Amino acid sequence: METLTAHLEGSIVTLEPLREEHAEELWAAAQAPETWAWLANLNERERFDLWMHLTLEAAQAGSEGPFITRDARTGKAIGSSRYLNVRPADRVVEIGWTWLHPSAWRSGANVEAKLLMMRHAFETLGCVRVEFKTDARNERSRAALAALPAKFEGILRNHMIVPDVGQRDSAYYSVIDSEWPEVRQNLERRLAQ
Repeated sequence: METLTAHLEGSIVTLEPLREEHAEELWAAAQAPETWAWLANLNERERFDLWMHLTLEAAQAGSEGPFITRDARTGKAIGSSRYLNVRPADRVVEIGWTWLHPSAWRSGANVEAKLLMMRHAFETLGCVRVEFKTDARNERSRAALAALPAKFEGILRNHMIVPDVGQRDSAYYSVIDSEWPEVRQNLERRLAQ
């Protein structure tokens, strides 16, 4: 696989490879408590700094490809997403650890970020499968994945422990290369509306 991250530009969001110098603006975007209902809470400085450190370490190792998500009009940081569970031999990545400041919810930011990341995964990285997982109780996230449309593959019970959330069952979804043209058209159509 080529370099995991690149500058990915849309009309609603711009995704940039996450770097250390993005820490302060991303910290500011992480301050809304409702962002963290289903993820480990990053609006505590010590935890955020650890998250940032581990994120940059994983990027350096090539095991993850993190992005900072910016509002394309203002350039302001509004969140983050990444490729993780990267399996080059299988040509598979997962898109996850996605979070957005609530001001970007229902703005098309998440839809466009998924389009940009999946396009890069399938058309540049040569992936044959893109995976997603979410807390099985997170109805908003599951509805967003179904609307891509990604295929629901099942629930892994007691899959992981998430700080501040607890034991979690994870709902798994995927899009494979033969489905990508239809998914791309759907996302483009949704963004055009």
